[in-house]
Amino acid sequence: MFSKRIPILLISVVFCLLTCACHASRTNTAIADMSAATQEQRNKAAMKRFETMINTCDDALAAELVDAKAPFYTPASKEPVYGGQGYLGIVRFMRKGFSDVQWKLEEMAADGNIVAVRWTCTGTHDGPFMGSKPTGKHFAATVMNFYYFNGEGKIINDVAAEGMIAILRQIGLVKL
Repeated sequence: MFSKRIPILLISVVFCLLTCACHASRTNTAIADMSAATQEQRNKAAMKRFETMINTCDDALAAELVDAKAPFYTPASKEPVYGGQGYLGIVRFMRKGFSDVQWKLEEMAADGNIVAVRWTCTGTHDGPFMGSKPTGKHFAATVMNFYYFNGEGKIINDVAAEGMIAILRQIGLVKL
């Protein structure tokens, strides 16, 4: 009788071990998925705060959201600007020509440490801008940017999709 129980007991133990191993594997995968989702959610939340930062020129938010060593490139300067203060320098440059310039976050998608954002940028040309006198004309433009985050959740890079302006610049119809 005892010898008949051993195989049944052994089969039960093996079954339990396999079940636990499969469950642990699924749990680890679920934890990894949650970690990625958490990172993406954190980065998306940071982008909502970034919208506030650029629309209010908030220096404290800039320091909190943007890595101090992050380089940003702009047509207004041959050299990159750095960190939150550099980024806000670009915004302040825009405000000289468009005092009411605003960015509205329309859509975003996150994948790991990257967040893609579609913005609507609006403003009125009420000040000199890149050699142009104020026209008083209002504009609304769709802008697409990709933001890269470091492990601490700070922006370390911003890549803008240039679209049509890149074509016009390259064929010489627009000089920047």
